[in-house]
Amino acid sequence: MNNAYNGIMNVYKERGFTSHDVVAKLRGICRMKKIGHTGTLDPEAVGVLPVCLGSGTKLCDMLTDWDKEYIAVLRLGVVTDTQDLSGSILSQCDADSLASVTEEQVRDVIMGFVGDYDQIPPMYSALKVDGKKLYELARAGKEVERKPRRVQIKEIEIIKIELPLVQMRVVCSKGTYIRTLCHDIGSRLGCGGAMESLERSRVGIFGMEEALTLSELERLRNEGKISDVIIAPDAVFAAYKSVCVNEQGLKMVRNGNRLGAAQLRQNMQNLGVTDREQVRVYDEEERFYGVYAYHEAERLLKPVKMFLD
Repeated sequence: MNNAYNGIMNVYKERGFTSHDVVAKLRGICRMKKIGHTGTLDPEAVGVLPVCLGSGTKLCDMLTDWDKEYIAVLRLGVVTDTQDLSGSILSQCDADSLASVTEEQVRDVIMGFVGDYDQIPPMYSALKVDGKKLYELARAGKEVERKPRRVQIKEIEIIKIELPLVQMRVVCSKGTYIRTLCHDIGSRLGCGGAMESLERSRVGIFGMEEALTLSELERLRNEGKISDVIIAPDAVFAAYKSVCVNEQGLKMVRNGNRLGAAQLRQNMQNLGVTDREQVRVYDEEERFYGVYAYHEAERLLKPVKMFLD
């Protein structure tokens, strides 16, 4: 297989596909092996799935850390083993009790989750305990203790309330399970709750507007236009200042070495680069080599992440 593509592709993951399914199909479409995704979406969820290709796969761990935005629908009055409606029902709230829950109560409880919160990961997840994935244990009928993890709900916007359904937009930190947020909202209201649907609308700089389905990407491949929708790795760092190495620095940067003033065409102080600030490093032909951090005490740029092919 060739390895012609390097960068990031904004894929729209459709319902029924796992994130691994998307990667497998893209390997066929792009005819290359070196492809990785940047954060799992459940098979029933849809939306933005940034996929890294070639040297862009070095971005996978960095993109996983980005904030994510979701549009979720919560159904109150039901609790399931998976915390969404794909699972088995464990309990249901009686009609009278559910009818007593008011919109004002729902709003107050939901908005109370904004900020840091300790979330217990669901059993139906890919997290591992003692080397075994939780969902494998759950399918075997086993439940194990899970330690709460601190997550951050940065924003919640309630889009629509038509009880028992609530549609909301959530911006959160990495590691947040929206299924579990829905479950926890229902628990706090006392009526139970489960996630009815989920759409990931944004991952960092990647939004729904530009996301492409696998069939659209296959059509672009057939038309010889797939390169048009692959985003170069350095676009992720567009907000960073950039520096250019000279001929001496080119030898250093190709080996991933530190860079001093003698290897650069710019002065860090003149650029206004502060201690520990990260910058993009290019050669004279505007080829991107990587991200470096400036260490003021030593007057050196040290590599953070290299993107050599």
